[in-house]
Amino acid sequence: MSLITGIDHVQLAMPHGGEPHAREFWTGVMGLEEVPKPAHLALNGGCWFEGEGISIHCGVEDGFLPARRAHPALLVENLGALVAKLEASGVDFKPGKKLEGYRRGDIKDPFGNRIELMEKL
Repeated sequence: MSLITGIDHVQLAMPHGGEPHAREFWTGVMGLEEVPKPAHLALNGGCWFEGEGISIHCGVEDGFLPARRAHPALLVENLGALVAKLEASGVDFKPGKKLEGYRRGDIKDPFGNRIELMEKL
């Protein structure tokens, strides 16, 4: 029996000074709401975002390199509508290989981190 009960948040790395780009992407394009970081953690930079059932933390990393293989897989509703919104915002969508029960594909955040989008069929 596992003692793990869920995922609290996903942290994605970004370079120093990336907060404006993270905010534009996660609030403007992806539709999440920015939430304040606790003061003692805000000193490190970065920003946090939340939506229904999801928390994304964008943290500043020295020597940042984007995660091209490791990634979060976000469940979405109406993947087609989200893809249209993403493409209108200049975010490329790459359809994924077939996986039973899902329609899926990949995007990159403003820093080049891979993000998989999955819609249950």
